[in-house]
Amino acid sequence: MPFAKINDINLYYEIHGNGDLIVLLHHGFGCTKMWKDIYPGLVDSGYRVMMYDRRGYGQSDPGTDFKAFYVSDRFRSESVRELESLLNYLGIESFHAIGQCEGGVVAVDFAAAFPGRVRSVTTSSTQCYSTMSMAAFNESKFPNAFQDLEADLKEKLVQWHGEERAEPFFDQFRRFGGAYGKEIFDLRPVLPQVVCPALVLYPDRSFLFEVEQGVAFYRHLASGELAVIPKCGHNTYEHRPREYVHQVLGFLERHDF
Repeated sequence: MPFAKINDINLYYEIHGNGDLIVLLHHGFGCTKMWKDIYPGLVDSGYRVMMYDRRGYGQSDPGTDFKAFYVSDRFRSESVRELESLLNYLGIESFHAIGQCEGGVVAVDFAAAFPGRVRSVTTSSTQCYSTMSMAAFNESKFPNAFQDLEADLKEKLVQWHGEERAEPFFDQFRRFGGAYGKEIFDLRPVLPQVVCPALVLYPDRSFLFEVEQGVAFYRHLASGELAVIPKCGHNTYEHRPREYVHQVLGFLERHDF
């Protein structure tokens, strides 16, 4: 299994296929394993795919101060620097970014910081802004602790993050922190700085974010497109993987990459 030592943290990554590079950025509860129904279709269509577990997720090390890091103002900026360092380590100059939910924030932040390195951005189910603190939002959306979750969800989290880490991981992440933070979240000031073509995928039945969030996201982009996936829940990559891949490939073909 390949690991890269980035800022004294061992990061797990995978690379599949050949061709133009797509980097997959997982959501706030996820890891590389969540992309199992997505990356094969991209590889079969002639793309090379790189995916990795961010610090503290999946098989990547959390470091000694992960809990403090997760709720700090450093999370977003250091997630960008982490990706930059990993790309440099692997000798990757430019790529297409695909981010699911919180991974979309990482993609947008990176594209704004390094416009010359990101050829396109696709985000799916990524929040545009909040109207209340994220601490209050998460409390309303994730009332159950790990032990009270449905058995299949607990099993998935154990598979993703390991027997020892799954419970404390979930119980921390369901409260606040990460790229969405714990106060009011607003990506709108950053979105106009994304100058590359950008596709916003949004489900019409997310339990987290209303579809209007996708419209606002799209309207603040310099070169944006919007695709709403009907009768689809928040985890678009899981509920409608074929359409997910179809929309991404169509977007890339429209821009003749």
